[in-house]
Order: sequence, then structure tokens, then C-alpha cells
Amino acid sequence: MGGTRAAAEEIEVAGHHVRLSSPERVVFPQRGFTKADVFHYYLAVGPGIMRALGERPTTLQRFPEGIEGEAFFQKRVPARGVPPWLRTAQISFPSGRKAAELCPADLAHVAWAAQMGTVVFHPWPVRARNPDHPDELRIDLDPQPGTDFADAAEAAAELREILAELGVPGWPKTSGGRGVHVYLRIQPRWTFVEVRRATIALARELERRRPDLVTTAWWKEERGTRVFVDYNQMARDRTIACAYSLRANARATASAPLAWDELADAEPDDFDLRSVPARLAERGDPHAGIDDAAWDLTPLLDWVERDAANGQGDLPYPPEHPKMPGEPKRVQPSKDRDRPR
Repeated sequence: MGGTRAAAEEIEVAGHHVRLSSPERVVFPQRGFTKADVFHYYLAVGPGIMRALGERPTTLQRFPEGIEGEAFFQKRVPARGVPPWLRTAQISFPSGRKAAELCPADLAHVAWAAQMGTVVFHPWPVRARNPDHPDELRIDLDPQPGTDFADAAEAAAELREILAELGVPGWPKTSGGRGVHVYLRIQPRWTFVEVRRATIALARELERRRPDLVTTAWWKEERGTRVFVDYNQMARDRTIACAYSLRANARATASAPLAWDELADAEPDDFDLRSVPARLAERGDPHAGIDDAAWDLTPLLDWVERDAANGQGDLPYPPEHPKMPGEPKRVQPSKDRDRPR
């Protein structure tokens, strides 16, 4: 006969009762971490993940049978069968269609998502009260083949110097894999199109200073052995795993906020489901001050105009986006018959 299945629990979180069923279900087989482990991880990092998710429309990456089973992205909260206290926010996709996404107002929302098999949280860079104007500019430093986390950290250090010249703090974190993310808080005055163009301008400045290390080339065949600044992470409906989110990999790593002086010596695999709660409890959140000030994006928009005057206009959008005004052709360079040879 099989073993007895663990009973479901009702756990009080932020004044709400959240059900935890099948707590013994294994989510991370290689390390034996269960659904209960994931659930309690998110409770343990509550202050940090709510700083990252609070009032943000959030796409859920769900693994109902564990990370080796079928996964899907949930962008719509069902109209029925959810707690009455669960909040949503309406967002608009590039197609013009709309959806009501989970919008965490408190930690109970995160716990509910964990109960539903969510492993990874992907918030939009906006708040529910202003869903078309980002308040978070995200720089995704993505190592390409032949490069690794150390190269991304080196690129981030160069980026830090540029940000210092602009007088704006940046907030780095591990991606949970080989990359580095740097966030800026900005005033929610600009559209996704404008913030994306500002991100491109910042990425191009970084590329100019370290062309040996950094590239903004959208097409993989042009990137070489460099760190790619994925500027399209600022396009509408493109999201990044948030600070303190677990990642769906064998080690159960987390996207961990860091202080700048930790970055050069960091090892991404050191930040995981077991270590991150203890780190947060002992050291506090390195991103605790991220909401203290919001930056005026005007200097970067001036760089956009400068680059355009020098013949550097927009760059390709992701394939799921409609063709955008001023966007170059979405043709792989090696297949572009009109390109000069």
C-alpha cells in the first residue's frame, strides 16, 4: 500500500486564510524540495518579494507537477474559483487585447500563487494605477555563448559608472542563471515605447565604452562572444523574473538582490531556496531603498535624440509585436537580400 497523503492545511497569511494542498508534492526533484518548501520560501522572503511585486500586474509561471512536468504562463486570473480578496489589474497586450492579471496587494497573493503551483513570478514594470507608464527601467545583461556570469558582472560594473555620471542609483540582482539584471526606479511619465528607446540609448552607451564586452545586436549571428543587453525586456508584455523569485532549474536558484560591492565575487548558485531566506533575515534586503526616489528619464531621452541624429534609430521588436513606427526590418542579416554585401 502507498503512503498516506499529507493533509491540506489552512495557513493565515496577511490576514487571509490560504490553503496549501499536496504539500509533499516534489517540485525540485534533484534537491527534493516540495510544494511546501516553495510555499514557505515565499513566506520567508515576504518583505523582499513584496517590494518587487507589490501592486504590479504579474504573470505566473506555473509547474503543477514540478519543474520536470508541463509548465505554462498564466496571464489571466479566472473569473471564478478564486478567493474574493484576490486583486487583479487590467493590462493591454501589444495586440490590443486585455487581461486581468494577478496584482499582489499583500503576501497572501504570493502564497495563493505558490499554492497554485507557481514557481516563477514575472511582474510588469508598471503599477496597477498606471499600467501604461513604466516606473521601473530594467537592464538585462545576458551572457552569450563563450561568456558567463563574471562577464555580465563586469558589464554591470561598467554600467554602474555610467549611472553614477547620470546621478542615478542602479539596483543589481542575479537573474537566477548566468545573467545580471539592473533596475532603475523612474517617474511613471513615459510610455513603453519611450522607456524602451531610453533603454536602447543606455545600452548603446555601454556598448560604445566596452565594445569588446557588450553588444546590442538583436540577431544572434551578430553578437559574438559578448554580453547582450536585451533591450526588448522593456517592450510591452515582456517580463523578467523578479527579485526573490525562484527559478525553474535543478538547483532551485533565486534571483537575488545584491549590493554593488558583492557583484564581482558573487556566485549565482549560492543563492537558492535554502540560502536566500537566511541571507535576507541576517543581512536585510539590499534593495530596501529602491523606492526612495524616482528618476527623471529626460537625460536618456536626450541620448535617444543624439543617437538618432547620428543615424542610430530604433532596433527590432520581439516577433510577437506588431510592426512599430520607425522600426527596422525584422530580417536576419544573413537572409536580407537587400543588405549591402
